[in-house]
Order: sequence, then C-alpha cells, then structure tokens
Amino acid sequence: MSPAAVSRPDAAGRLVVCSPLRLEARAVRRGIGDNGEVLRTGFGGRRSLVAADRLRGSAFGMLAISGTGGGLSADLKPGDLVVGAEVGAQGSSPAAALSCPSAPLLAGELRRAGLRAQAGKIVTVDHLVRRSERARLASDGAVAADMESAMLLTAAGGRPSVVVRAVSDTPEWPLLSPRALAGGAAALRSLRLAGPVLTRWAAAGGQRRVLLAGPRSFCAGVERAIEIVDRMLDRRAQPVYVRKQIVHNSHVVTGLERRGAVFVDELSEVPDDATVVFSAHGVSQAVRTEAARRGLDAIDATCPLVAKVHAEARRFVAEGYQVVLIGHAGHEEVDGTLGEAPGAIVLVESVEDVARLRPADPAKIAYLMQTTLSADEAREIVDALHERFPAARGPGSDDICYATTNRQLGVRAVAREADLVLVAGSANSSNSVRLVETAQRAGTPAYLIDGPEDIELSWLAGASVVGVTAGASAPPAAVGQIVAALSGLGPIEVSERIVATESIRFSLPKEVRPA
Repeated sequence: MSPAAVSRPDAAGRLVVCSPLRLEARAVRRGIGDNGEVLRTGFGGRRSLVAADRLRGSAFGMLAISGTGGGLSADLKPGDLVVGAEVGAQGSSPAAALSCPSAPLLAGELRRAGLRAQAGKIVTVDHLVRRSERARLASDGAVAADMESAMLLTAAGGRPSVVVRAVSDTPEWPLLSPRALAGGAAALRSLRLAGPVLTRWAAAGGQRRVLLAGPRSFCAGVERAIEIVDRMLDRRAQPVYVRKQIVHNSHVVTGLERRGAVFVDELSEVPDDATVVFSAHGVSQAVRTEAARRGLDAIDATCPLVAKVHAEARRFVAEGYQVVLIGHAGHEEVDGTLGEAPGAIVLVESVEDVARLRPADPAKIAYLMQTTLSADEAREIVDALHERFPAARGPGSDDICYATTNRQLGVRAVAREADLVLVAGSANSSNSVRLVETAQRAGTPAYLIDGPEDIELSWLAGASVVGVTAGASAPPAAVGQIVAALSGLGPIEVSERIVATESIRFSLPKEVRPA
C-alpha cells in the first residue's frame, strides 16, 4: 500500500503503521485487520527517509512503526518486544533522539496481552549489527537496534507515535546461525499478536484535559520516614535493616534497596547489634522490647500522628476503657496499635462489627481510628458506635491524618469533573486505596496504579478528562510519569484543583539529626 493511500480526508485520526519489509507488513496487517493502514516502507535508512517525506503531509492521527529488530542484551529472546521510549540514530547526539512518551502504556498493555515486552531505548544503525558491536551499543543504554525507526518517526510531525520492534536475533541467536530462521518466525508471530494492542493504543488517542488533585503524593510523615533511612544509609557502613516496608510504595522501597537498605518482615531476620529502622506505620511494644533485649540499634520512624494514636490507646486503657480501634485487619499500623495493650483493644472494621461488641461495661467505651481510613467510612462506624453506646469517648483530636483527609477532598474535587481518575500508589497502601474508593463513591471510574505501565488503554478510550492524584506514600515523580505518558496519546491541557495547602514538617529523631 502506498503512502498516498492515507492522504484521503476520511483517514484523519486513523492509525498508520509503517513496516519496512513485506513479511513484517503482512504479519502486522493480520494483527490489526481493518483497524488501521499498514505501509511497507522499505529496508534501510534511505528508503525510510523517502517514505517519511511522502507520509509527513498525510492525514492520519496515530503513527506506529512495527517490524523486527536486533536485541542487544543477553536477557532478550527471539519474539520479545521492545517498545521505543527513546529512538535515536547511531552517531547522532543524544539531544537529537526522539521520545515516544506513551511507550510505558503500550509496553504494559502488551504484557497484559501475554507478550514479553519492555520499554527502552532503540538505536537506528546503517548496517546489520554484528556480535561484537552489540555490547558497545548496549553500553550506551540501547536495548534493541533497527535500520529505519529514527527516520520514519520524523513523519509523525508532533502526532502520537510509537515504535514496536520484535526481536529476531540476539547475542545468543545471531543472524548468521542455524537458529536464525526460528528467531525470525518468533518475531513475526509477536508482531501479529501485537497488532490488536496497537489498535487499542490508537483508540486511546486524542486530545484531553488532565486534572491534578492537590494536595497529592508524599505527606510529612512519609517524607520524615524516608529521610531517616536515607540519613542512616549515609552514616552507617554496615547494613541498615528496615522492619517492614518503610512506607507502602514499591518505588520507594526499590530505590532504598538500591542504596543498600535491607527490608525484613521480622526482627528475627536482623543480626544482633545491627541497626534497624521501624517503619512509618509503627510497631507494638513487644517489638520494641525484643529490639532492646537483643541490643539492636533501633531508630523509630513511626509517623508522629500514628504515635499519637498509640499514646491515646495507652491512656484509655489505663483509665479502664474498652478501646475500639476502627481500622483494617492485617494493616501494619493496626497491628502496632493493637500491640500497645493486647487484649484490651478490639478491632472493628464495619458497622456489623459494632453490633457484635459485648463490652464488660457499656459506659466505658472509647474509640480510636487507623490514620489512613476513609473519612466517610469511619463516620458511619462512629455513628453506629454512638447509637449503641451513647457515652462512647473519641480521641481528643481527629485520628485520621490531615494528609489522608486532604487527599480525599482533593480527589473528590477532580472526580466531579473527570471521566476517569487514576490514583498513583501501591496496592498495599491503605490511603491510596481509600482515594480510589472516594472517587468511585463520587460516581467516577477510578483505578489504582503503581505507574503508567499499569494503565489499561481501554480505560482511556473516550475519556476526555482524566483526574490524577497520588497517595501519601507515592513519590511525586509518579504523577509526572503518568502525565507524560498521557501526553504521548495526544495534546493535553493540565490544570490543578487544590483544596488545601500543607506546610507541616515533623522533626527527626535525635539519632539522625545533624551534629
């Protein structure tokens, strides 16, 4: 099919796929069916430049380049897919490289389709890459090599574009080997299977507004906990152990692990006399006692607002109250609070649990809350407690932390205007899960994602206004990555809905303060 075939006015907004070779074009065409137009653009840089010149002025909406390529790293296998987050020509300056911001979205969707895929740098070369050259290209950060993509991408002219290369050869499967035919067949099969995913990528394209909820991302307690571990890593030559995840976010934990932090589930995994940091969620008195008995150098990163709940629990128990803790079973913060007075504190997760309470003295009931609860959810349970036990006492000030409340108000504000809400946060983050639930209660579809690779393209199809926020344990960079990925699907207009301004800072423990 010639480039002229996409110049018709009714082709505007359509997906155009450039495939250099006939076999590649055939495989892609079988995959996308009638959902796009496939152009066979020819082998090598010169033909690619000619094709790009002819295509540049055509009426299309989304451009994909799909063909085979050479894998540069030993962990790639024939049939693996590399989605170009960055594409540059060999020998050109890094500044000349072209970016494809939606690459993480497409790579994630390919993996959900059962294909092995990763986003990474693709380098365009002017000759077939030999074994000795692969290592040098890989040392510059490239994952795969081809001979056309850098030139063909220039045809996009600001329109959304992606590059998908199916690996046909690798350092262990070179082109000139008896296994080359099998590698090529595996690559063509992957190109065909990737076709339906490319059509979903195209369907998600379009102009949209992005509404950022404010406040979002790290709260003061999370920042304090991360800073404690950072400072301990700077000061100690020996390993720094952290009991449980310092905060509930996979990106934060991975980053600290790279710096040398060792995360453990229990103190039994920590060597005697070692340094251990208690997570922001707090620990029970039994854990503190065990650490002292073993001579561990324990640094407490418990959020001060969680520590406040612990202090309230001890006070109520000392005054003879049956303490009801409103929270979620199994959460580390809940485990720590229950451990302040084992047997004297009972966990309540629902209104139904309130009905099952049988206190020894109904006039001596006090309640506390997990700090990361949904305000709406907690209010229902508190109302049920007061209805059943009119004399029930609550905390001196709200247990649900200011950051949790602010983020819930913020997500509610964007949900009113959005077709879809994306919440950055890990699955074990209670406050992030509550943000999803808050948006859903407002009647807006909402999803929890660790990063852009978790966004399903079907969510975005038809969504012209997307709300974005992040839980209190999610790094601000996660929001930037999500917005950048959305920009790869078409023009975006970004604005904020700020419901509160946060200026709280918590002091550090004396063990990590500057001398």
